[in-house]
Amino acid sequence: MTSVITGDIVKSKTQSNPKIWIEVLKKGLSTLNNDNAFWEIYRGDSFQIEIPDTNNSFINAVYLKACVKMIKNLDVRLAIGIGNKTYQGKKVSESNGEAFVFSGETFETLKKDKQNLRVKTNNSKLDEELNLYFKLALTFMDNWTVNSAEIVKLSIENPKALQHELASILGIKQDAISKRQKRAGLEHILELDNMYRHKISLL
Repeated sequence: MTSVITGDIVKSKTQSNPKIWIEVLKKGLSTLNNDNAFWEIYRGDSFQIEIPDTNNSFINAVYLKACVKMIKNLDVRLAIGIGNKTYQGKKVSESNGEAFVFSGETFETLKKDKQNLRVKTNNSKLDEELNLYFKLALTFMDNWTVNSAEIVKLSIENPKALQHELASILGIKQDAISKRQKRAGLEHILELDNMYRHKISLL
C-alpha cells in the first residue's frame, strides 16, 4: 500500500514571478522525498508526490501547505489517495494503482466543492470521518498568516526541537514561538495527525 498527494497552487497567476513559488514547492517536495522519481511538477502549477509510508501522508500534506502559505496570498489544494500500486513508472505520473486513481479523482472534486484538503481510501466510511476532521482543521489552516505557516513548517521539520530552539532558529523570543504555534492550531494538527496515523494503520 502507498499514498499519493495530488495538488495545485491556488491563485498562482496572481504572482508576477512564478519562480518564487516553484522554488519553494520544489524544496518542499524534495524535503519529503529527495528522490525526484517520486514527485513531479506539471502543467505549470500542479504537482504529484508519492508518499510510500501512508502514515505520513497527512502531516506531509500539512507540510506542503505550510511551505506554500509562507508566500503571501498563495494557498494549495491537496488530495490524498491511499491504496495499492500496480505499476512503478520512471516518473510518478507514469505509475498506477488505486492510490494514484483515488488521488486524481479526489483532486478533481476539490475546486468544485471549494475544499482544499481531502483523502480517499477503499473505506468510504473512514473517508467520510477523516474528511469531516479535515474540513474543521481547514477553518484555521486556510487562514494561516505567513508567520503561522512558517512556524508550522519549522515545527514539522524539527519535531523534537524545544520552543527555545525554534526561537533561536527564527531569531525571536521563546514566548513568540508559543503564541505563533497556538495561533496556527499546531497542537490540534498534531492531535489529528496521531488519530489519522492510527486509523490509516488499520486499513
